[in-house]
Amino acid sequence: MPAQPDLTWPFFDEPHRAFAARLQGWAAALPAHDDSDVDATCRDLVQRLGRDGWLQHTVPGKDGHVDVRSLCIARETLAYHDGLADFAFAMQGLGAGPISFFGTDAQRAEWLPRVAAGDAIAAFALSEPEAGSDVAAMAMTADETADGYVLNGCKTWISNGGIADFYTVFARTGAGSKGITAFVVDAKTPGLEIEARIEVIAPHPLATLRFTDCRVPHSARIGEPGAGMRIALGTLDIFRSTVGAAALGFARRAMDESVQRAAQRQLFGNAMAELQLIQGKLADMAVDVDAATLLVYRAAWLADQHTGRVTREAAIAKLFATEAAQRAIDDAVQIFGGHGVVRGNITERLYREIRALRIYEGASEVQKIVIARQTLAGRA
Repeated sequence: MPAQPDLTWPFFDEPHRAFAARLQGWAAALPAHDDSDVDATCRDLVQRLGRDGWLQHTVPGKDGHVDVRSLCIARETLAYHDGLADFAFAMQGLGAGPISFFGTDAQRAEWLPRVAAGDAIAAFALSEPEAGSDVAAMAMTADETADGYVLNGCKTWISNGGIADFYTVFARTGAGSKGITAFVVDAKTPGLEIEARIEVIAPHPLATLRFTDCRVPHSARIGEPGAGMRIALGTLDIFRSTVGAAALGFARRAMDESVQRAAQRQLFGNAMAELQLIQGKLADMAVDVDAATLLVYRAAWLADQHTGRVTREAAIAKLFATEAAQRAIDDAVQIFGGHGVVRGNITERLYREIRALRIYEGASEVQKIVIARQTLAGRA
């Protein structure tokens, strides 16, 4: 079975098919790595992705847009083969997203070529200890001075924290949701320190950042004062469907491995695939994978039409695809039995990889709230 969606579907054009074929060969040839030095592995993957041209797709082209379908194809393909490669690719796009879509020409010129080349690692610093799902509860401050802003506060759960060359940081400059402003902060800026590294079940570079009288010039501000919430949500709108695509890559790998296992494993004198209970699990996986594919690429196609925000469609895609992938991978572990939970087995790795996707960039429960509000607003 292919490690990609059916590219003959009308969501895709010929450049998408060519892109997918090239990336499939590249991703399949990635060298194996372990978790002994995740920072070094991520740096190496970013450099490889940049050197071979894949990161060009994470920043806007000459038309000023990113092709979201290409982002989704990339994340699905990379996740199928290597979850850390998917992470390295995705964080370049998300971390640089506020600059890509809302930054000044000078900010774009300074950072985006380096992001695309893999020479600068990007990070998106939004979450705080008491402001994760509830972004409006943000407490970090940015006080304006004659020559810029002074940042004070804490950010946590920051992907690429500790290895990033720059952070897009959101801080409070006023009251309420319209009192949040975005900044680009060089990692070497005095007053910015890595307070703690965070270890999670699927190793990725994560950290808590501490800002103490961290001074940045006015030129570091992204967009207008108070536009930070719009910038954050607008960026997440673009990249949220790609989280669904990564989940889809994990789910598709789980299904392929399960089909192979069921065909080869002998049980009670026959192939495991002859058991109706196993057939039921494989059927559920197939339905979930196809449905997630349609929802993810619908959202991506709509985003590429540039006719407005796709908040509802992106939320639906992320919600369904991540929850469906969790179901598929859980069933894959069950099909593999004891081998499914042995450290290093592909299903064990997938089981650890998928769990965070139901939380980051908006937990499943938050997606349901978004979908419900969008649905209710459509009836008003």
